[in-house]
Amino acid sequence: MNSSKSNDATDSSCQGGNLDTTEEVKDELCPGFKDADTFVKYGLGAVLSATKASAGLPQSGDEYDFYRSFPGFQEFCESQGDKLLHCMSQIMQNHGCRSHIKDRDKLTGIEERFDLVVDSNDVILERAGILLDEADGVNRSQKPVMPVGFQPPKIVVSSWNRKGSSSGSRSETFRLLHAKNIARPQLKFKEKVDNSNTPFVPKIFIKPNSLKALPSYFTNKQIRKERPEDLDVPAALADFIHQQRTQEHVEDMFAHPYQYELDHLIVPESLLSKPEPQMYKPLAETNLTFVDSLEDLVTLNEKLCKSSEFAVDLEHHSYRSFLGLTCLMQVSTREEDFIIDTLELRSELYILNEAFTDPSIVKVFHGADSDIEWLQRDFGLYVVNLFDTHQASRALNLARHSLDHLLKHFCDVDSDKRYQLADWRIRPLPEEMIQYARSDTHYLLYIYDCVRAQLLDSNHGQPGLLQCVWNKSRDISLKKYLKPIYTEESYLELQRKQKKSFNTQQLTAFRLLFAWRDKLARQEDESTGYVLPTHMMIKISEELPKEPQGIIACCIPVPPLVRQQVNELHSLVQQAREMPLLKVRNHRCSPEVSLFGPHDVSKVSEGEETIRLSAPPKITLFQVALPILLHFIQLLFISPNDQRSMSVAQMKARRIIESFENPFRMYLPSADVHVNKNAKFDPSSKIFEVIEALFTSFVVVSTEQRAKAKRSYQESLQKVPTVRQQAAVSYLLSHSFPVCFYLI
Repeated sequence: MNSSKSNDATDSSCQGGNLDTTEEVKDELCPGFKDADTFVKYGLGAVLSATKASAGLPQSGDEYDFYRSFPGFQEFCESQGDKLLHCMSQIMQNHGCRSHIKDRDKLTGIEERFDLVVDSNDVILERAGILLDEADGVNRSQKPVMPVGFQPPKIVVSSWNRKGSSSGSRSETFRLLHAKNIARPQLKFKEKVDNSNTPFVPKIFIKPNSLKALPSYFTNKQIRKERPEDLDVPAALADFIHQQRTQEHVEDMFAHPYQYELDHLIVPESLLSKPEPQMYKPLAETNLTFVDSLEDLVTLNEKLCKSSEFAVDLEHHSYRSFLGLTCLMQVSTREEDFIIDTLELRSELYILNEAFTDPSIVKVFHGADSDIEWLQRDFGLYVVNLFDTHQASRALNLARHSLDHLLKHFCDVDSDKRYQLADWRIRPLPEEMIQYARSDTHYLLYIYDCVRAQLLDSNHGQPGLLQCVWNKSRDISLKKYLKPIYTEESYLELQRKQKKSFNTQQLTAFRLLFAWRDKLARQEDESTGYVLPTHMMIKISEELPKEPQGIIACCIPVPPLVRQQVNELHSLVQQAREMPLLKVRNHRCSPEVSLFGPHDVSKVSEGEETIRLSAPPKITLFQVALPILLHFIQLLFISPNDQRSMSVAQMKARRIIESFENPFRMYLPSADVHVNKNAKFDPSSKIFEVIEALFTSFVVVSTEQRAKAKRSYQESLQKVPTVRQQAAVSYLLSHSFPVCFYLI
């Protein structure tokens, strides 16, 4: 009875354990993964590791052919290839696709397998898209598609917008604010954006706080009105043409307007002494002003001119503009925060030059390299007396130099990067985006005090390290904005960065597509990435599709302008396919390197490179053949040494020494060869042809030298013994030691 009870208890405990395990299994999304986030993280890690491993494989071409010559590598590739084909067959079979990709004809097997993979990939991606739409609550068959403005906002969950909670509950997610159908702000600009392929001319026309007057070219606002012939030309292009006509102020056009002021800027002693950090005010107690009118901008400028320092930051947009747009400017003083709508006040922001160029006011930026160029490009604003906290962080050797790290390190503030990828052209701005932009400058003045104090403490109170940061910040202020200029060789730099091996047809297609993309991006005022992403351009160049549908297949998703201009793209690809097919090396060396050999073709244009690939350089052959030719001339025209006065041992020693001195000795005739006089001057003889060819190809002996050599050779022939006499002497030397002694 006891045993039966114990068995029953054991059975019940086992059943209870099984129930617990089944409940745990039910909670799991799939075996080994408790939820979708865990599965996605594992999948992304596996894809990342596989991508890194694939990048380390030998590249197609000479490198792969070299490794392929080893039997072990070949066997390994075949075994791994069979495993991959088996896995692909299983995946395709699970999705109901044709999966027989192993047993194929060797002649057409590759094309058939590729077609099977492409078809299966389309089916799988289509099903994945349907499932994602269903997960978002979109049913294609029942619900109509609503306009973007009427659709509920979608929640995009990723690593950048997931906020973990301290209680250990599920992570909180945030939505990414984007605007697909936003009106283009460029249409409202008073001064149209200039995307012409001409250098950038500064927009400044008034120079506050100047020590050196602004050139008359910028102050004369009527300069274009006096040239009616240039009214149909963009402003910058018209100015450039006029300057080329008159050759006036050519240097002043592209000089930094505040070059003189920045070169003579002296940091006062008060800024090189240790400050007492002034604590920032809480956000809730700080007044925030949104500046979107000219009156508010003038008021802001008056407040900034009365302060001793203020912090500045910019929000930029570059995807739907060729040059980019500065959408927002944040300014913070010790007492207030300001957010300026730079899209609305784009033409009036030059007013802030009065405060931005005042050398007695410190302007605090973080990572101002791009900000300085954007201010010049869009508003004609320049900065004098800049302090960059990024340069200070580098001088302090902090763990990281980002603004997020400085906020955490000095202010114990966790920066909120939920809207880092948001579209800052949105108007009106949501409250969340305003608070995000405000936090970038609200704490920056306190960080400015802290890093100055630490720079002095780390240098034992000496201002050398702090002065170095001021100098680097001044160098950043001297940066000038440069427009992207298209040239016929612009595509080469991008091609070198991609490290792709192209033949002549592929390289021609890449060059034509690069030029088409640049031209269309300037016309439509779109970024090159929006017109045609680089990876798609490389895909089209590699594949060289024969039909327009092939170009569409290379672009997933298809950019709108590519779909509109697909026929023009197809004509460019057809033009590239008509080029002669030659292999072009992938030159990875920098074009600035001046040390290169005669076989280095990295600095040669496409046409010259084809010539060099088809024929070796002549200068190298001349250098190789010159020693042999000179030796022939020496044998023909210079009298040989009297070998009768040399012993056998001496002659052997001489031949050994000559073999070390001349590496081409094995290709030269022996020294005791006798050239017949009649054969030498007989036009029908070979030796006469050799002599004439030598003198025709390489002018090495003048007419006087030739006559002198001829006379010396005739005199030397009189002393040359006959063949019979040479045989008798050699016989005596080898068989009679006494006679040999007397001859010596």
